Amino acid sequence: MKLQAVKGTHDILPADQAPWRNVHDAARTVLERAGAGRITTPVFEYAEVFEKSVGESADLVVQKEMYTFEDRGGRLLTLRPEFTAGVMRAFIENGMHTWPMPVKLWSDGPLFRAENVQRGRYRQFHQVNFEILGLGQAVTDAEAVALLYRTLEACGLTRHRIRLGSVGDPTDRAAYNAYLREALTPVAEDLSETSRERLRLNPMRVLDSKDARDQELIRTLKRPLDLLGDDARAHFEAVQRHLRSWGVPFDIDPAIVRGLDYYRRTAFEAHYEGIGAQSALGGGGRYDGLIENLGGPAMPGVGWAFGTERVLDAMAQEDGGAAEASGPLLFLVPLDDEAVDEVSALAHRLRERFAVSFAYQRRNPGKGLKEADRAGAAYAGLLGASERALGALRVKHLASGEQLEIGLAQLAEFLEGRQAAL
Repeated sequence: MKLQAVKGTHDILPADQAPWRNVHDAARTVLERAGAGRITTPVFEYAEVFEKSVGESADLVVQKEMYTFEDRGGRLLTLRPEFTAGVMRAFIENGMHTWPMPVKLWSDGPLFRAENVQRGRYRQFHQVNFEILGLGQAVTDAEAVALLYRTLEACGLTRHRIRLGSVGDPTDRAAYNAYLREALTPVAEDLSETSRERLRLNPMRVLDSKDARDQELIRTLKRPLDLLGDDARAHFEAVQRHLRSWGVPFDIDPAIVRGLDYYRRTAFEAHYEGIGAQSALGGGGRYDGLIENLGGPAMPGVGWAFGTERVLDAMAQEDGGAAEASGPLLFLVPLDDEAVDEVSALAHRLRERFAVSFAYQRRNPGKGLKEADRAGAAYAGLLGASERALGALRVKHLASGEQLEIGLAQLAEFLEGRQAAL
């Protein structure tokens, strides 16, 4: 059998690393400037961490997509399908509820779901995740929304947009679910099998259906925003005021829903229309009941996550979105056997400050320059008998063909200036 990657996974090759690194660096810069600390949780947890977070009334598909297995001790473990439940487990276990509030945490890394593979969606995929815990004010929700927008902006996106909605308080959710049951029960046989099950367990999730017949049946129904209570509506309006004053663009989307019972009030998504029909990059919302569901104190929280692969797909659509060069600043070419030892030692000294590679055996100038070009180097440095006699390196800028003799003592200074100009 030909060896190949498991379906639904993908390799991140050296040439692809720069944009991945850009997403991580953008998240770290924006979120840590806002006071968030990075938290790294295990890739697998006890299955009950995710089962408790999902709850009995949630969409059964969520649990069917989880990779769960039994360990040698007979305990059920699950590869994390999302970050939030594990972060909440760590929050409770490590006593973070005693820290000064709010507690802001961010994570990134791989997640696992046994879902249908499609563009930008894999069975092993990656996300950036952010949580603000301990405060329930509207300004906290607006902060979360703004940081999602700014993080995507720092990744290089310019055509992303926030869609903002609200699912209301628990009484509002209950009223809306009752409304949906009353409206859809008479036509339940016309719904898809998945939506019939959702109507029984958690009617609000019917609005998420992608089935064309389902969409036609729900097209004229009221949305959660139509049934908000006074408190939830005032909270929603306050979130909007903050976002407008901070210059964060958004659109009101009455159709945004969150199926899990602990979600309340603010819900939001980030979209990028240039990546096809499935334009969502990520989203989040307020989940004031989650920490309590997992055995912790009753504390509010709000958070979001975006898919790294989805964002990279969007970044590729941006004007000038080519990946940055990942090759070395300098590629050293030994032109005789003696120069092999010399360039290797020089490379190791220069690597304290610069990205430097070298050929591991003697090369003629033409072949050496081709090797430097294939490595993606900005400059090639040739060293042979004539250069050795001068105590210099023959340096060639590969893009322009400019060629200079640089004294070995001045080489670091030269590279410093050229690196700054790149």
